[in-house]
Amino acid sequence: MIGNCKYQLIQLGDNVDFFNKLKIELQNKFDELKLNIDFIRFITEDNIHEYSGGEPAYVVYFGGDFIPDSDTLDIIMHQINDGNIILPISAKKLLADIPEILKKYNILEWDNNLNKIVNLILEGFELLRKSRKVFISYKRSESSNVAIQLYELLEQNNFDVFLDTHSVDKGEDFQEELWHRMTDCDVILMLNTDGFLKSEWCNKELEKAHIKRIGIVHLIWPGCDFEDFAYLAESIQLKTNDFEKPFYSSDLNNRLKEDILPKIVNMIEGTRARNLASRQDSIITDFTQAASNNSISVQLQYQRYISQELSSGKTIVYIPTVGIPQSINCHSSEKLLNKIGKKEVKSIRLIYDDLSIRDYWLDHLDWLNDYLEIKTIKKINFNRWFVTKQYDK
Repeated sequence: MIGNCKYQLIQLGDNVDFFNKLKIELQNKFDELKLNIDFIRFITEDNIHEYSGGEPAYVVYFGGDFIPDSDTLDIIMHQINDGNIILPISAKKLLADIPEILKKYNILEWDNNLNKIVNLILEGFELLRKSRKVFISYKRSESSNVAIQLYELLEQNNFDVFLDTHSVDKGEDFQEELWHRMTDCDVILMLNTDGFLKSEWCNKELEKAHIKRIGIVHLIWPGCDFEDFAYLAESIQLKTNDFEKPFYSSDLNNRLKEDILPKIVNMIEGTRARNLASRQDSIITDFTQAASNNSISVQLQYQRYISQELSSGKTIVYIPTVGIPQSINCHSSEKLLNKIGKKEVKSIRLIYDDLSIRDYWLDHLDWLNDYLEIKTIKKINFNRWFVTKQYDK
């Protein structure tokens, strides 16, 4: 079930004390973020069979006195091939405890700072974003009250929620703003009432979500044909006793009972975990494929950026950005320079999928490229970037 989807932390190395302390620090940080630690599956070599390639994963390799055997190296290679972020931690001078296969990655020298490592892991899982965005799609004439109820519930659970009646300013191009906001969200919560799929706009929102690979959670009203959604894993079939009053499809004042609400929140969080990893992976795949098509070598690093080493010895950093690039992305990217520890960074570029972003915002980003140190590259221009060797100009 998607509601049980996990963030996977793969622990390689034999420092049991380190990994026990790391788990405690993660628990503390999850408590601060008001997240459930059960969303993380802790995986070692002993239970590596529990690893799922369809769920977000982060690999921590701790060196020290551990000597990796062929099984460990096979696991590492599998994780590299799956495109997962790998954080190699060296406990010795000269990185002698890091296997050759990981020496091309940025290596973190162990300095007893667990908080730094926890933050890297949370950033890798996109859990440190200030906003965790949900878009509620519904038919006003059938589920307005439940939509407002869920809006309030999700805001209480630290989500940034888009609801058309609460989130679109007067005078905005309503439908264009909906598509724009949708592309920037992590999950779409669809309230599938009797007339939902009969609505032209609800169907278009469903279509747009699939094109953008945005995760969807479907709440299916009693009496609606579940078979219409059987191909969707992220769905909850509501029963009449899930509502506060005896269910009538035309009763707009009805609300959901309290005991069904945690299940909805958990499913949204689980879907969000998978979705962010999938969308970021899609950007990374498209960008690295464009590089490969032009015989350019790039490398995915543990801080969630792609590096390209130039013949001059300088490095270009590419940061895959889910949703709409904002000024906060640029600010975070500048801070990343300190984490990278490389003085010879030629430039930083945010790479993003431009589909369904409003023209005025795309024009704004293009304009900013003439003025800001941190610049952007649209998905539509990935190939041209390498063909015309823009990186070397």
